[in-house]
Amino acid sequence: MNIALVTYLDKGKYDSTTVESEDDKLLNFLKNKGLHIEKVIWDDPAVNWEHFQLAVLKSPWDYFDRINEFHKWLDHLETKEVKLLNPIDVVRWNTNKHYLKEIEATGLAVTPSVFISKNDQFLLNDFFEQFNSKKLIVKPCVSGGAKNTFKVTDENVEEINNQLQVLVKEEDFIVQPFLSEIIENGEWSFVFFNGTYSHSLVKKAKPGDFRVQPAHGGSVHPQKPRQEVIDIASQYVDLFAKSCLYARVDGTFVNGRFLLMELELIEPFLFLNTDPENYERYYQALLKMI
Repeated sequence: MNIALVTYLDKGKYDSTTVESEDDKLLNFLKNKGLHIEKVIWDDPAVNWEHFQLAVLKSPWDYFDRINEFHKWLDHLETKEVKLLNPIDVVRWNTNKHYLKEIEATGLAVTPSVFISKNDQFLLNDFFEQFNSKKLIVKPCVSGGAKNTFKVTDENVEEINNQLQVLVKEEDFIVQPFLSEIIENGEWSFVFFNGTYSHSLVKKAKPGDFRVQPAHGGSVHPQKPRQEVIDIASQYVDLFAKSCLYARVDGTFVNGRFLLMELELIEPFLFLNTDPENYERYYQALLKMI
């Protein structure tokens, strides 16, 4: 079986030093296991997808900047009958943060969210009262890497509101209360392979910032959570990440209750370097699925 490990063409827009290291280490690990696998750029027109029976989405980091092309590429894989991990229908669903509404409808806890569409009339000031919060987070529904993500306070609300009036003409946005628990306690990530828990960690923002991504100075702290905490994260995977090679459940605890921030099923960094056994668990999960 020929396998494509799918990544993106790095043009220097995103800090990919860490993810490239993870990609290369994973690629070499899987090759040493005897798999016929090679790194492939998802939008490279020279790629003959008929050569591959399986494609593993690893780091298509620019998909949200080129979402229409990405969806066409997914369609192309379907036409060529290339099996994608994670599954194509799940990936399509996961590209837009409106999926949070569907998760919430099942009774699972998510961060309170309001969605703003192109023709909606809005004033960000109204959301302070709606969420009973003095700070907000605003970001596109199709996004990653903290792209066009704003922290809104009473000091900058008019400025951000004016920016958003322009940006929302191009795409939908999501408004959420700023969760101070992320600054105080960090953002949790639970990583699963083929539905089975593998490892977890807490990401913390650098002093003075709210973004926990390593590219923005965030730090990573491996964790060993209690089984009941793992069971909570597992519920999201069991319902919404079926047949997925990997899933990353991101959220934080507010008054002891876990609130989902994102269910990452397309291009999450998997923090494989936090435990040497993570690579083996990834391989065993992949082996079962092929």
